[in-house]
Amino acid sequence: MRILFALAGLHRVARGAEVAFLSVAQELAKAGEDVTLIGSGPEIAGRLYRYIQVGAVPRERFERFPKFPALRSDTAWEELTFAAGLLQQFEPRNFDVTVTCAYPFTNWALRRPNIGRRRRPPHVFVTQNGDWPAQSDEAEFRFFGCDGLVCINPDYLERNRDKYHCALIPNGVDTERFHPGLRDRHIFDLEPDAPVVLMVSAMIPSKNVASGIDAVSRIPDARLVVAGDGPLRDDLRAQADRLMPGRYRQIQVSPERMPELYRAADVFLHLSKDESFGNVYVEALACGLPVVAYDLPRTRWIVGEAGMLSPSENPDELTRAISRALVEGSERSEASVARASGFKWEEIARQYRSFFEDVVGQREGLPV
Repeated sequence: MRILFALAGLHRVARGAEVAFLSVAQELAKAGEDVTLIGSGPEIAGRLYRYIQVGAVPRERFERFPKFPALRSDTAWEELTFAAGLLQQFEPRNFDVTVTCAYPFTNWALRRPNIGRRRRPPHVFVTQNGDWPAQSDEAEFRFFGCDGLVCINPDYLERNRDKYHCALIPNGVDTERFHPGLRDRHIFDLEPDAPVVLMVSAMIPSKNVASGIDAVSRIPDARLVVAGDGPLRDDLRAQADRLMPGRYRQIQVSPERMPELYRAADVFLHLSKDESFGNVYVEALACGLPVVAYDLPRTRWIVGEAGMLSPSENPDELTRAISRALVEGSERSEASVARASGFKWEEIARQYRSFFEDVVGQREGLPV
């Protein structure tokens, strides 16, 4: 099967959606599929799929740009610059199915009308960044369309199954990279004996890093490390300097070193409430870390009983959950690893392949 994945951040950043697409593509190529990726980053040696690089202006350059429908965020501006190059590289007849999780411009580019009566391949949209394009009929969202919708959590499946051809397929984890091992804090310049709480998060409002700073600041001697960046970096630094001076670090780590960073921590903290999946949950679990998060149905579906979930957003409740994880975390390592084993990318890719086959078969009128 000739499969195309297209997303601006591919080979350039290691956010959740990008990690998911790269992992699924690599596993599909390993299984013998003809896989192509189009992104804006450079070639990565050793990949089994075909890669095409097109230009895109990084979203960070658009943080102060005006916001209005269709260009309502810095990510939309970035995507617009990527879609222009995508249109030049995308030849519909070369693919059996196309895949993205970006709306509107990448979705529109892959679904554009064909010239010369060439048939457009069926398009699969993945809800990595939410199911709002499929749900909303307002503004540019009324032009959304797809031939198959991958719902990466049960909430999205329930909301969309009556309108679209859907499949419930979660994200996964590479357990050959993410696993328990030697804790080496020296490489991250962390104190060897201090309790370390880790957040892996963009510094944007929806990630609630400010709540994490507030909660960890109440635990004597605990350090908070935030791996990520974003427009709130200065505000969060000022908050940390006020509440927990000398106990806060913001760092940026390459994807290759992320397993080492997880293993250097004692507890993983993630406080997003509207995230589609959260690859970081299963990465932390695979490394044997206890996961602290808000107790939401979607979060519990991912972490199960391996998580230490705060029953409310009350800062005291969250601090208690973190404190408990610091005390009991080592005893729960085995349960965390076992939970993560159900999310291996090899199995996730097999589910994608099966769904692609269904979508293509329905388009061609073949039995599925």
